[in-house]
Amino acid sequence: MARSTPSLNALRAFEAAARLRSMSAAANELSVTHGAISRHIRALEETLGVTLLTRGPLSTDPTPDGLRLAEGLAAAFTAIDTAIEQVKPGPLTLSCSASIMMYWLIPRIADFHRQHPGVQLQFNMNYGQFDAVRDRIGIAIRNTMVEPPPDVVVKELGRAERIGLVCSPEYLRDTGIKRFADVAAAHRLAPATRPNAWNEWAAAVEYEGPTLTTHDSYDHFYLMIQAAICGLGIAPVPQMLVLDDLRSGKLVAPFGFVDGPHKLVLWLAPHVRDRADTLALRTWLADQLARTHDEGEVLGPPHS
Repeated sequence: MARSTPSLNALRAFEAAARLRSMSAAANELSVTHGAISRHIRALEETLGVTLLTRGPLSTDPTPDGLRLAEGLAAAFTAIDTAIEQVKPGPLTLSCSASIMMYWLIPRIADFHRQHPGVQLQFNMNYGQFDAVRDRIGIAIRNTMVEPPPDVVVKELGRAERIGLVCSPEYLRDTGIKRFADVAAAHRLAPATRPNAWNEWAAAVEYEGPTLTTHDSYDHFYLMIQAAICGLGIAPVPQMLVLDDLRSGKLVAPFGFVDGPHKLVLWLAPHVRDRADTLALRTWLADQLARTHDEGEVLGPPHS
């Protein structure tokens, strides 16, 4: 007797819902409605005669049968996507955080296009892990505080991330910050994406005063930097994000910058690592990051 074959759409819907533990998230990823995901999974369960998901008020968890199927489907879809990529390569996608994109990459990317006019680039704003094949990401700029996925190739850049405190010139004048001890009385800003930022700065400069807690937290570095420019407080930041604002005088760094506990690295997707455009972008990024580090070292002494 011929076996009924589930539809590819149903298998895609189930794999996404099982992986994301949410039908709503699966619907967003696949650009369909929540109802469509639910109908596909219900039809798949009827076809196979087993329950694949346990529906809860906040999540959908795969059953043991569902987990086995989801793992097999994930591997199969990765193989399909990889095969398609090898036959018809798409544009190279570079992933980095929104703050690096806004403050560092966009002001420099025209230089890459001048050097490599035939390379098509797409951008992905993300600072965490990803599935390189499914998300179609070829190369990523990441901080070593983020654990890399098992399948990416990590390329060290050999430089520690330089960190320091910044604020507006007006804020520095009004508060009279001159010594590390003065920071304890300041209004301290921090990014939600790096909750230990103040502790990391304190350790890097061997600060010995009262514990530096956060007064205002911002979802992204770029929001926190804008708040500092507007005089709302003092903030710990990677130097690479504020070089232009320091040069223009929008921000000052009263204690300069020091090497922090983390480094920037490049993650390379294995399925595109040997492509000529990947090599070109990897080389350009490494060169630009090295230049940025060197520019920071000669920017000048701390504000006094």
